[in-house]
Amino acid sequence: MINHQSTIKMGLTFLELAVGNPSSPSKTENVEFLIDSGAIYSVVPSGILKRLGIKPLSKEEFRLANGGKIIREKGIALFKYKDKIGGSDVIFGLEGDSNLLGATTLESLALSLDPLKRTLNPLPMILG
Repeated sequence: MINHQSTIKMGLTFLELAVGNPSSPSKTENVEFLIDSGAIYSVVPSGILKRLGIKPLSKEEFRLANGGKIIREKGIALFKYKDKIGGSDVIFGLEGDSNLLGATTLESLALSLDPLKRTLNPLPMILG
């Protein structure tokens, strides 16, 4: 069962979502994420993605806060939160990597993070 409440710990916002394979959307695993609207991509442990049958499609290089660089595999995952479902790029996290929910995943779910209240709000969907 998914906890649909965001949790605030020391000024950080955590949220549990279901992660799945777009080609088999009924098979999911629940993951607790740190919501990081400053991150572009979401990071999910590699073991979970592999159990779901999600395969890496490419590799990306990332710069760390200390100036170092790392390379991680990237694929595509399905994310479910309450009645919202969206597909988004996902980074295959390795041991020591945090589970992050990034901006592109938030947008695919039509959600935004209120940085002051640390709550998720519906994102207005505009076609045009």
